[in-house]
Amino acid sequence: MVNQTSVTEFILLGVTDIQEPQPFLFIVFLTIYFVNVAGNGAILTVVISDPKLHLPMYFFLGNLACLDICYSTVTLPKMLENLISTNKAISYLGCISQLHFFHFLGTTESLLLAVMAFDRFVAICMPLRYSVIMNPQLCTLMALTAWTIAFLHALLHSVMTSRLNFCASNRIHHFFCDVKPLLELACENTELNLWLLNTVTGTIASVPFFLTLLSYFYIITYLFLKTHSCSMLRKALSTCASHFTVVILFFAPVVITYIRPASGSSMDQDRIVAIMYSVVTPVLNPLIYTLRNKEVKGALNRLIKRKLCLQET
Repeated sequence: MVNQTSVTEFILLGVTDIQEPQPFLFIVFLTIYFVNVAGNGAILTVVISDPKLHLPMYFFLGNLACLDICYSTVTLPKMLENLISTNKAISYLGCISQLHFFHFLGTTESLLLAVMAFDRFVAICMPLRYSVIMNPQLCTLMALTAWTIAFLHALLHSVMTSRLNFCASNRIHHFFCDVKPLLELACENTELNLWLLNTVTGTIASVPFFLTLLSYFYIITYLFLKTHSCSMLRKALSTCASHFTVVILFFAPVVITYIRPASGSSMDQDRIVAIMYSVVTPVLNPLIYTLRNKEVKGALNRLIKRKLCLQET
């Protein structure tokens, strides 16, 4: 079907309509983006380079670090450009592409967090069978499945949105192209698109969250019933605390945005919530994992020492 849209570009209104704080916001978000790339890049580097971290848990952590870099890169550079530029336009193709990759990477992260919870469940509740169950083939298959499902989910939204006729305003009340703000601009029936957003996206967001909570319910139940040592209990729970913190930080705002009824949503609220899961959470992930994970901290220290020794020689 030929796309009948009369809109060739969209105007991203950004984080705020007020001009005064925008230079300050540029510095803040640029710093956040730099910390995100540096922190997640460091995790990805040590996971790949350190043989001691060639384990299922760190394989998925490396995937998560790569995701977080890409996830923020989809929205933050354009947002930074718009904060210091008077031209806030984004092409029609660029807008649909941004929508696609945002949902692709965001969905992959939600599925990957559920896979990481399953990994912790097997490690704690079935330690003797862990290496057999979480073999390299299964880990690769689960990661590829998460990426594939996410790509197809994002493709669904990008195709369905691109088929709409945008003949009204081209001003998007957001700092990136998302489905909800674009549906507000469509001048035809969007009930199917809204149904897909609430049902399909809501399911993809809620099912991994439910499975993650279920995994931790079984872990906590198992630990209290089987572990009689307080020190062992604390050690086991500490290995899950980092991941569970990331899960809450990521899923809570996503659920608020995509499972909440459209009638109860506000574009200003959506912008604030979107900053949480697309900007803040990716930068917190490396801080949470490195501060609470001795293996990652040890690998970072070894990497830094190797770099210093090479510089001295």
